[in-house]
Amino acid sequence: MKEINVRDIKENAVKMISDDWALLTAGNEEGFNTMTVSWGGIGELWGKDVAFIFVRPQRYTKEFIEKEKMMTLSFFGGEKKKEMGICGKVSGRDVDKFKETGLTPAFSDGTVYVKEADTVLILKTIARTEMTPDSFLDSSIDESCYPYKDYHIVYIAEIVKVLEK
Repeated sequence: MKEINVRDIKENAVKMISDDWALLTAGNEEGFNTMTVSWGGIGELWGKDVAFIFVRPQRYTKEFIEKEKMMTLSFFGGEKKKEMGICGKVSGRDVDKFKETGLTPAFSDGTVYVKEADTVLILKTIARTEMTPDSFLDSSIDESCYPYKDYHIVYIAEIVKVLEK
């Protein structure tokens, strides 16, 4: 992997997250977890390059994000959907997702990412907020996306490094 400038990422950010999905991974060499994400964004806020990540409160990965403040987004260029499907369906509390999928953890900057990724964003959490029912100006969002009322936590994370194969 080589370090590149975030502005040199070749893929469209919407495609990378929404269509191709990513693995959000947090923790360190002593313990970590990963989960699939397909909601989020990349942009600029407060004079910093940032990623916006949405995590439901019951997700195991949330515990690592809250503890470590560092996390990564690993992108696979549309590949590894089977593996990402597993990472989105099973809990790391019950299953070693890396062992189950054959993916490999790698470490950089005090956090963990997926070695097989084409592109990795190394992120540092700089803000978080919890979504609530009164956040929605369109009430159909609450009805269609939150039947269990498990509203996302929105993490805003500074992009501190981008790695690319």
